[in-house]
Amino acid sequence: MRVLITGGAGFLGLHTARGFAKKGYDVRLLDIAPVDLEEYPPGTEYVRGDVRDKDTLERAMDGVDVVIHAAAALPLWSPEEIWDVNVNGTRAVLDVALKKGVDRVVFISSTAVYGIPEGGRAEREDDPLRGVGPYGESKIAAERVCEEYRKKGLTVPILRPKTFIGPERLGIFSILFDWIKDGARIPIVGDGNNRYQLLDVDDLVDAELLMVEGDGELVNDVFNVGAERFGTWNEDLGALIDHAGTGSTILHLPAGPTKFLLRFLEKLRLSPLYEWAYSTADRDHYVSIEKIVNTFNWHPRYSNAESLIRTYDWFIENYDELKKKEGVTHRSVWKQGVLSVVKRLMMIRFPF
Repeated sequence: MRVLITGGAGFLGLHTARGFAKKGYDVRLLDIAPVDLEEYPPGTEYVRGDVRDKDTLERAMDGVDVVIHAAAALPLWSPEEIWDVNVNGTRAVLDVALKKGVDRVVFISSTAVYGIPEGGRAEREDDPLRGVGPYGESKIAAERVCEEYRKKGLTVPILRPKTFIGPERLGIFSILFDWIKDGARIPIVGDGNNRYQLLDVDDLVDAELLMVEGDGELVNDVFNVGAERFGTWNEDLGALIDHAGTGSTILHLPAGPTKFLLRFLEKLRLSPLYEWAYSTADRDHYVSIEKIVNTFNWHPRYSNAESLIRTYDWFIENYDELKKKEGVTHRSVWKQGVLSVVKRLMMIRFPF
């Protein structure tokens, strides 16, 4: 079987390609960004192009059995581009897939569709959707497009993953890891006693394979995906800091004033931290994975702490090369902006 991975140049695209190739799939990538095929399994094919362009999609889907639609414009992009790529791009992918007779399209959504959590409970697939910012809103709209194409006869499993990490994940985590590496204090929003669920990328790839290989009627639904074992920020971040052994400590900041300042810096484009990241940072934020567990007996392998530690270790091992990879994707080191000044302040050791 041949799988097409949209967004194949990205962090998830790379791991998806490796995971599917291990299972014997022929892999083809589609991305507007260049791809270094040496990083991918032997035999991987690459089509360069935009998911909004139907001519490119028709070429990319020739001979394809299933599509993993992981291409997305991320929160750092402009609102117009986020909507166009995430909504109109999804419609184009599904339209061409239906025309070409593709068996199923797995859509990678996000738990950002739930909005800012109201606290104290796991979000479930049938909860109201109240996306935060252009990214969350675009994912809700894209899911609605998926529902349209289900009615036309296309099988479209939807996965709502928590923030996923693992070796080669950079983005916002490159900032965290850089600070820990240099022994800086790590400021977090609030008291750190809130539970915040993450997801390992290898567990997400396992869920993708499940959606491709599972019974068509059962998978044609929406599923949350997240770590099964996770604690509070103090516990999981504390485990990473202890592992690193660089002298970093956690610094708790009052939530209200900190969010106000971060929102101000974001509007001035002085900070790479976006609304979804800091608005939810002090809230209990986790989803129920009962549905995928009970339907398929699927269980993620990694805990939050295990994923953070293995991602950090990869960062340290590859640090010299990573410094050259600035950008705005999850595989890039993000520019820290004004946070680089804050980092220097966080490295000062006061004698009291």
